[in-house]
Amino acid sequence: MTFGEYILLTLLAIVVVLLLRYRRHVFQFIGEVRVELDKCSWPWDPNQTGIKKYKELIESTVVVIISVVLLAGFVTSCDWLLTHLVGALTGTALLK
Repeated sequence: MTFGEYILLTLLAIVVVLLLRYRRHVFQFIGEVRVELDKCSWPWDPNQTGIKKYKELIESTVVVIISVVLLAGFVTSCDWLLTHLVGALTGTALLK
């Protein structure tokens, strides 16, 4: 066996020991997560099937992508403008 395999087996053994030692806490945590996920409002109608089920999710994703692109363009434009303005004021303007 290689050194890497020994490390992997050691880490696996540690994980198993920790899971056995703290299994009550782990199962309690998983149960609490399930309860909280049941309280969540999911962005789809559970009665619909197919792609219609994810219509709101897809639309929200498109809105987020467009917003990120617009924000990136705004930040890039401001950076370009301020770089050239400060360069012109300090006499170190980029000649490109």
